[in-house]
Amino acid sequence: MFPIGRAVGSLGIKPNMLSVFAALLGVLASLSYARGIVLLGALILLISTFFDMLDGAVARATKSSSRFGSVLDHVLDRYVEYALVVGIVVGGLADWFWGLFSLTGMLLASYTRAAAESVGGLKSCTIGIAERQEKLLLILVGSALVSTWPSALQYVMIIVGLLSHATVIQRLAYARQNARAF
Repeated sequence: MFPIGRAVGSLGIKPNMLSVFAALLGVLASLSYARGIVLLGALILLISTFFDMLDGAVARATKSSSRFGSVLDHVLDRYVEYALVVGIVVGGLADWFWGLFSLTGMLLASYTRAAAESVGGLKSCTIGIAERQEKLLLILVGSALVSTWPSALQYVMIIVGLLSHATVIQRLAYARQNARAF
């Protein structure tokens, strides 16, 4: 991604602009899911994910990374995750219970990392069975299967929820072992 980031950065496009654009595309994807247009939602989500990766590449290539940019990117990622799950549930592609189960796990996995790094004093707490990219990949695969297996996204929500909650447990255990004592 670095050469692409350098090329995009040379056009004067700032990383934070790409983060916001990626988030807007993510919300647009969720609206497609809510309307039951699954393949379009998946395509828009794929494009959103590309731009979400591109913002970091531009920041590194142009040496314009900032702490605020990193915070903005993480916060927008959570908004997109929330919107996606809500869109999938509203579109009738997954039961509300499994959507809530999945969403709670996704948000708590991120929160556990943030708490371990800020309050727990860990330099990094990115361990765990599933990061954001794996969860989005599962949603994309489930989306591709919906035309032949209508309940695919229901099972994806269950799997994403289980993986997310497992990640919370892994991060808590890691933080317990490695956080500085108070």
